[in-house]
Amino acid sequence: MSPSARRPVRVAGASGGYSDRVRAIASLAKDEEIDVIVGDWLSELTMTMHGPKAVQNKDQMLQARTLEDKLKVAMFAENFMDCFMPAIPDLVKNGTKLAVNAGASDTEILAQLVDKTVKDAGFNLKVAWIEGDDVTGAVKGMLNKGEGFRSLMHNKSVDEWGLDPVCAQCYLGGMGIARALTEGADIVICGRVSDASPIIGAAAWWHEWTNDQFDELAGSLIIGHLLECAAYVSGGYSSDFRSVLAAKKHLNLGFPICAIDHKGEGIMYKEKNSGGVMTVNSVTSQLLYEIQGPQYYNCDVTAQIEGIKFEQVGEDQVKVSGVKGLPPPPTTKVGLTGFAGWQAEYHVYLCGLHIEEKCKWTEEQIRYELGEENLKKFTTLKFMQNGASPIDARNQDVATVDFRIFAQSKDRELLNMRNPNGFFRISMVTFLQSCPGASLGNDMRQAEGKPYYEYHPSLLPQTALQQRVHCLWDGEEATGHKDGKKVVDIPLAPEFRTYDRQQPSYETKNPVDLSSFGPTVRLPLGSIVLGRSGDKCSDCNVGFFVRNDDEYEWLRSLLTVDKIKELLGPEEYTGNPIDRFEMPGIRAVHFLLHDHLDRGYDACSTYDTLGKNCCEYLRAKTVDIPIQFVKRGVL
Repeated sequence: MSPSARRPVRVAGASGGYSDRVRAIASLAKDEEIDVIVGDWLSELTMTMHGPKAVQNKDQMLQARTLEDKLKVAMFAENFMDCFMPAIPDLVKNGTKLAVNAGASDTEILAQLVDKTVKDAGFNLKVAWIEGDDVTGAVKGMLNKGEGFRSLMHNKSVDEWGLDPVCAQCYLGGMGIARALTEGADIVICGRVSDASPIIGAAAWWHEWTNDQFDELAGSLIIGHLLECAAYVSGGYSSDFRSVLAAKKHLNLGFPICAIDHKGEGIMYKEKNSGGVMTVNSVTSQLLYEIQGPQYYNCDVTAQIEGIKFEQVGEDQVKVSGVKGLPPPPTTKVGLTGFAGWQAEYHVYLCGLHIEEKCKWTEEQIRYELGEENLKKFTTLKFMQNGASPIDARNQDVATVDFRIFAQSKDRELLNMRNPNGFFRISMVTFLQSCPGASLGNDMRQAEGKPYYEYHPSLLPQTALQQRVHCLWDGEEATGHKDGKKVVDIPLAPEFRTYDRQQPSYETKNPVDLSSFGPTVRLPLGSIVLGRSGDKCSDCNVGFFVRNDDEYEWLRSLLTVDKIKELLGPEEYTGNPIDRFEMPGIRAVHFLLHDHLDRGYDACSTYDTLGKNCCEYLRAKTVDIPIQFVKRGVL
């Protein structure tokens, strides 16, 4: 059958991260209609945990002779096996393929463990693994030759960053996964491929796409972005969550599936007999999560998304189309991890009148007790009032404010909670001279310094990559090689295109006079505007969308860069650049807040370490909304 006549491939997203539900692979494997299950177990957080530890364990790993010995020090997504093992019988029964990025820093060892586990269970599944994401050696070699590896977030070089890179991993594309499946693999274990790459690989394998079919690859890339966070696209994190709650569909949200056709377009739906929804709103919400502009980059292709379209074609069915493909950039994203020091925090709970003065009292006492010499040893010391104490509160807990003292230092002893001259002991001894309405929690474990790392995202030439597929099954009949296990080099894309580091950013063309929409009422923006936000290291992206065309004319005219700065407010706006672009096909306006998240998840000193709360903060800000839109019903 020719690829153009082949039915769509049905790909299911089983995991959006290591904290996702354990049941996913096993549940989806029972559905005999699903062709490929994909899953994402890695993130910038998990890579900064696994990578340095793998470096520390290197000597032990070299000395290990058996798989059992290697498993004692291996650094892969440790909970992946809990998700995988219950699914083995149904994967075999239904012939379902599995491709996951759970390998972290020891992909080969995880693949060997998967292979052994399958055989020990009495089954025969062919396992392959993808090599090439660990580029520590290449990066250090280039640093020694003067390459600066400037950050994608703040443009500082590694020297200006000031930390020594411990390890480096790059983001691989999906064509290696496609080749592994073509070679006959049933299970493909990856390290740091991009989150969407397993979906690209599944579709490219099924439809026999070549690496120059950029429109098709781009379509699967964006569908991959929709699938890779699992239930986020089927009602999770949707800003119209109240409609899901009202419909009593908020329990056991279904994992998503997409039927991807030979053109790279697809129909999104969700697993059978599950909660959640698959709507234009839920899909739009997920699209707006973690994008950084109108161009979405991958090793294999660049997707142009300004013309994307979503259409509700049935109950819990959304068609995805309108994505255009361009050649990939000659570089890929690489993350350098550096040891930054030690981190701790201490909390005082305040209640009652005059909270601002009580916070001032507490902060000044602690600073006085620490003294000038100790204060100089902190790289970060922040005092944060979180919450307010309302008059006539319905109970005391509602009236209690969390006063958080957050500290980072390169001095380990300063953040040793047993040190009588350290941060915690000095902070705590102010308690008996504190202001009224102050109390302490009964768990001080956060006050003990923990090591923390900073993540430095940059770009690595694709020519520095050596992506390979390793087939773990033996025999000339299976591999075509007399020596058994086959290794396949993955070629680079046939064409690259250099893009400006600064993505296209623009205000709306031909804005409409806001007074033309008639009388207004002051309400929260989120009364009629949906949205979603997320992170890419320390960048925060925020996208907004509406339900009707006339509302979009208002939205695109209202939400300028200056308006976003105004809504953020002087305490929240960092002063860094903000980019803006539009997606009229889904009535959306998107903003990228550069370097907004204080160094990103691993080092961030605020509560919103992943940027997920930024959109909801902005949707709660009041604006003048046309009454005609409000009459249609608020969200």
